[in-house]
Amino acid sequence: MAQETELKLLLQPTDLPRLLAHPLLAAAAPQRLRLLNTYFDTADLALMQQRIAVRERRVGRRTLLTVKTAGTSVGGLSRRGEWEGPTRPGQHDFAALVDDAALAQQLTALRPRLLPLFRTDFARRRWQLTHAGADIELALDEGMIRTDGPTGQTPRQAALLELELELLSGPVVALWSLAQALSRGDAGREGLWLFPSDRSKAERGLALYRGEAPQPQRALPSALRPGMHPVAAFRTAAQEALAQWQANLQGLLPPQGPQALPDPEFIHQARVALRRLRTALKLFREHLPAEFVTRWSGFWQDTARTLGDARDWDVLDERLMAWLTARARRGLPPDDMVALADWVLARRLAANRSAAQQLLAPALAQQLLAFAEAVQALPAPADEAEGHGLADWAGDTLSRRLRGLLREARRAHRLDLDGLHALRIRCKKLRYAQQGLQPLLQGRRQARLEERLAVLVRTQERLGELNDLATAQARLQACVLPEATVWRQQLQRQQARILQTLPQLQRELRQLARH
Repeated sequence: MAQETELKLLLQPTDLPRLLAHPLLAAAAPQRLRLLNTYFDTADLALMQQRIAVRERRVGRRTLLTVKTAGTSVGGLSRRGEWEGPTRPGQHDFAALVDDAALAQQLTALRPRLLPLFRTDFARRRWQLTHAGADIELALDEGMIRTDGPTGQTPRQAALLELELELLSGPVVALWSLAQALSRGDAGREGLWLFPSDRSKAERGLALYRGEAPQPQRALPSALRPGMHPVAAFRTAAQEALAQWQANLQGLLPPQGPQALPDPEFIHQARVALRRLRTALKLFREHLPAEFVTRWSGFWQDTARTLGDARDWDVLDERLMAWLTARARRGLPPDDMVALADWVLARRLAANRSAAQQLLAPALAQQLLAFAEAVQALPAPADEAEGHGLADWAGDTLSRRLRGLLREARRAHRLDLDGLHALRIRCKKLRYAQQGLQPLLQGRRQARLEERLAVLVRTQERLGELNDLATAQARLQACVLPEATVWRQQLQRQQARILQTLPQLQRELRQLARH
């Protein structure tokens, strides 16, 4: 079995001529291939459920059978098992190809049920480069993914344009270094937008086959474990957050019409990913180089602001629509609020377009590649023994932060709205710290922390509602429509109702602080 390590990058069609003119690629003529690939699975997608891909590839007169297994794919960098060898079309001899006996037996048993689900047809330009002490194969693929879909469905297709950097020998960090060199483009001009992606062609093809649009990516279970060295633990946490960030950004980036809006959950989950990333930088800062923490804390804080305006207008527009729907159920005419709804929607569209434009900036993509390289290049631990106290450190860190928050919570009954907002931020930070370190916690200490944090989550959510209402009213100050006054009054009534519930939350916090 071969172990494939590659970095996959998306690019814009308009950048293709400049990429091909890059000195690293223009110095040598690429090998050109046309690759016709058919991907197989059962009708119930038994292989997909195990993240196994079976592919038949035609290259000239040759036909190759390929099997790829589930591996790791984080931040565009993937490592997975791969078997490939010659075959005859439609004759899948897994026993001869795969040297993993259990996998070969499983695939052979499924062979009678395998069906062609989708095809990729693309031209490949291939270069072999030596860069930063590594031998790297660079493949530029341009073509289409096509599928007839399940029986009775309309055929579908999608454009394919991606760059794959496969490590043949040398350090993995060289892949990121080469990606950055390519993204800088030619001298005197803006760089290229090269964006890391964890979605394989097989995953894209299956989504097309099933007619599935990209879905917002929530945080997946963490791979942190108590025996890790702190640097290894940070690297894992950062790469997991980075993968979530990149997956959600891809839901915001496809071209959209002037009145089209992405699912607001993409923006929300992208911001969640950034909070997780910034939390990891703060939690592990004592184990990381100071210049690394300073540089990247500032960068990710600035990046988070990119999405803040769009998120505010998403929430405001959804709140307005919910209120108008409730009015309609009571038989109130909607016509008198059309102008206000249009005003809010126009600003929501503008905020989303501005966010997408900033996210498509080559400078941001270049910084993203630089961060991924910097994480990969962090000094490796001499041995794992230094991580044996990580569980105690995680518990001590959370307990210390919780005590500080509870000291502030004792004053909750005296805080104004600004003070409550500051308390909410502290609750949120502790919540993300707890979620990030939870895999490291053990025993009764974990249960005690989770019990206390459950109260803080309720507090944060209630205070977050207050913050959303205050933000909505502030945004409406710029609206001169008389309908805006009506809605502001409604928002103030909602705010007043929540404020009436705060004494109960404050009592819970004071009770928690005494334990």
